[in-house]
Amino acid sequence: MLAPQRLLGFAFASADLLIEISPAGVITFAIGAAEAISGTRDTQVIGQAWRDFIDERDWPLLQALFDGLGPGRRAGPVVVSLANHGGPDRAASLSAFCLPDNEGLVSCALSRAAPKTSHGLQDKAAFEVTTANLIEAAQQSGLELELALVEMEGLSSLRQDMDERAAQALEERLTGILLAQSHGGGAAARLGEDRYALIRQQGETADSLTKRLLTLLARAEAHDVKPVAATKALNTHDAAPGQVIRAIRFSLDSFIRDGMPGVPPGDLDDVVAQSVQKTLTRMGDLQKVVRAGDFRLIYQPVVDLKAGGALHHHEVLVRFGDDSPFPMIRLAEELDMIQGLDLAILERAIRELNANPGLKLAVNISGRTIVNPDFMGSVRQMPVRHQAIRKRLMFELTESAAIDDLGLADRHLQMLRTSGCQVCLDDFGSGAASLGYLQHLTLDIVKIDGRFIREIEHGGRQSTFLRHLVRMCAELGVKTIAEMVESAAAEEVVRAAGVDYAQGWLYGAGSETPQQPVGQGSVAPRRRAGARETWS
Repeated sequence: MLAPQRLLGFAFASADLLIEISPAGVITFAIGAAEAISGTRDTQVIGQAWRDFIDERDWPLLQALFDGLGPGRRAGPVVVSLANHGGPDRAASLSAFCLPDNEGLVSCALSRAAPKTSHGLQDKAAFEVTTANLIEAAQQSGLELELALVEMEGLSSLRQDMDERAAQALEERLTGILLAQSHGGGAAARLGEDRYALIRQQGETADSLTKRLLTLLARAEAHDVKPVAATKALNTHDAAPGQVIRAIRFSLDSFIRDGMPGVPPGDLDDVVAQSVQKTLTRMGDLQKVVRAGDFRLIYQPVVDLKAGGALHHHEVLVRFGDDSPFPMIRLAEELDMIQGLDLAILERAIRELNANPGLKLAVNISGRTIVNPDFMGSVRQMPVRHQAIRKRLMFELTESAAIDDLGLADRHLQMLRTSGCQVCLDDFGSGAASLGYLQHLTLDIVKIDGRFIREIEHGGRQSTFLRHLVRMCAELGVKTIAEMVESAAAEEVVRAAGVDYAQGWLYGAGSETPQQPVGQGSVAPRRRAGARETWS
């Protein structure tokens, strides 16, 4: 049998302080560097309630950790803040163990840790940052991590039946339970009303996690809440960390939107794995498309209404095979791969400009691309050889992805304008952000969203809106384009409103070679009901 001193020696090889907590929550034993960790000597720690030793913000976490212990079970490590009693912020990494036949005492090993920056569940953005940092650390340490998605069925109904105080207590208890199951006690996020995500160490199946959560919720008197969990190992050996993060982001978005797929419980382990793997496969396919240039450019004419309907320029649209481009564009944006696609399309459009001196093109740029710090450097390296060519190139900023940093976006747009290119804001009026964009971005042209044009020939509110919008833009020195002009009557209304340019099937569908607009007296192609000729 090992001597007690030797057992302590093994314990201190990985810990700075050992404490023992009674079933009543009192610290009955303490040995080690108590003063260095907590600012209190070990003799003063003995006899304290553990709640007086730990920062109250981490009480739910630690209570859930202890509740999950059984004889012979180990829990943690989790990082907890220590009660400072007016002193500096201190934190420790805590692991707990329940020895069999030890009268319910909980043995804890604590090591010094950096102070915590948060104590609750994270939001999606913070969780993605945490995940990226953990994956990077796991690559260096060999730590095996997994992503767990948890849906708490019945939680919303239970909350509605509770008074405010009881609902708050349940929220704190649930937060502690989820944090206790996450890596380090801090890698857990709320993704919606009843949906959560965790990063945790591998070693427990989704079914086991579900049962553990059920047990802990029952102790919290939340018997009507039924957790459903799915897990996926975060193996960074088969894909770059950045790809894994983007795949996880895509999976989180799907989980937020659709919840847990309706599959038998025994198949839950595969749900997230299939989602992430499918996303990684689609990412690879998209990368191949961009590298090989496996897409077609379609050119749709834009006419000058104030020059008798003469051709002004063509908008460059992209097509992947015969399918709608929208799914591919959406995937590229959600996986932060849109910049590569935008630049590949831009590079091909510039080759067309260099080869055709009479051509003028508008190329779409995503809101995510325009704020990318590498974007301008890439544009400068592209073969826009002469000032005359730059004057024939327009950048059309799409609103398919919201722009968070309008100041940075405007600085990049002004660099493009200074080089001789024009900039246009697409789909103006389609969202609440449009007026804010017009306020913060210096533009040459705005394109009025086709939904306001489609029924414009019938007059009413759409016509009033159009007139005021055109007048406002004119006062700002910004020209306007009306899209989805499909009839002579609609053209007459937008012309009377003072719109400068028009685009739509009245002037011709997109084609693989730039064409002149349909002339007067010609029959314009009929649009399929609901179809929209656009970048995404």
